[in-house]
Amino acid sequence: MSAAAQRYLMPAETAPQDRVWMAFPCEGYSLGDDEKDKDEARSTWAAVAHAIAKFEPVTVVVDPNEVSIARTYLSADVDLSVDVDIVEAPLNDAWMRDIGPTFVHAEDGSVAAVDWVFNGWGAQNWAQWDKDSHIGEFVSGLSGVPRIASQLVNEGGGIQVDGTGTVLVTETVQLDPGRNPGLTKGDVEAELERTIGAKHVIWLPRGLTRDSERFGTRGHVDIVASIPTPGTVMVHVQRDPSHPDFEVSRLVLDVLRASHDGHGNEWTIVEMPAPETLSDAEGFVDYSYINHLVVNGGVIACSYDDPVDAEAVSILQQVYPGREVVTVDARPLFARGGGIHCITQHQPSRR
Repeated sequence: MSAAAQRYLMPAETAPQDRVWMAFPCEGYSLGDDEKDKDEARSTWAAVAHAIAKFEPVTVVVDPNEVSIARTYLSADVDLSVDVDIVEAPLNDAWMRDIGPTFVHAEDGSVAAVDWVFNGWGAQNWAQWDKDSHIGEFVSGLSGVPRIASQLVNEGGGIQVDGTGTVLVTETVQLDPGRNPGLTKGDVEAELERTIGAKHVIWLPRGLTRDSERFGTRGHVDIVASIPTPGTVMVHVQRDPSHPDFEVSRLVLDVLRASHDGHGNEWTIVEMPAPETLSDAEGFVDYSYINHLVVNGGVIACSYDDPVDAEAVSILQQVYPGREVVTVDARPLFARGGGIHCITQHQPSRR
């Protein structure tokens, strides 16, 4: 079969995985300005890597200037089931979900990697991406799978799938003039069908409030909603009317209640409550338990030293039966613009 005729499908995040890819923070926005901030960032990224490594291999892309210190942090946990591998490449930042490729299955069950265009979340004036824009191709090459080049400006945090062709996106990301000026929904849907096998695309109107502000992604779906199993959608719900996401989450719920999955079935909707914490020094937070990573036999979940943490773990245990839920304090991640799902990219196994 010719490459042009090949069909691909992005599997569910619960499908068996070969490894998880990460990047390590380097000098810049995510790392921080002083030694305390830098230690906090490095320690948190390392904690996520160590949590994953109890379940499956982890490969961390490290900027050449950070290799020595990265080895110190990434080797700090000696009680690992597998090693944390380090590979070197120049980096601007450390959000592997967005700068790395999206892995898919070909029709024969083999794995390929979709290399989107990355332009700093819509060419934002605070972002740099001259190095990060090459990481998709770099990781694709190291993974040893075919690379599928795409001209769509997109990030892994901007899509959520059920593994059967249903995809959740937000109008503020894929239709962002800073990303894809002039493209229509039809244009985006056609490219998502070509690259990840999208047959049914659900357009959510927007993302959470803080993520829509200056230092956000302009509305990534992976802190808003996820699909733990086909036919079930889990939605971030802010229960406090004083938080602006109270209205956002209700808008998203209304859209999903009026929609269906790719098989024409109404969704089973699981409401995932937001933490009780409403704000930090910068304003209203977008803390979300939706932003978790599924691994072989486990779930790596965000915690916030919040009374809702235990409720969130219970819900995750229910929607992912048989998987161990492990939490990592994600407040340092969200202070820098994302969560656990945002700093990781899973590579599925051959089907």
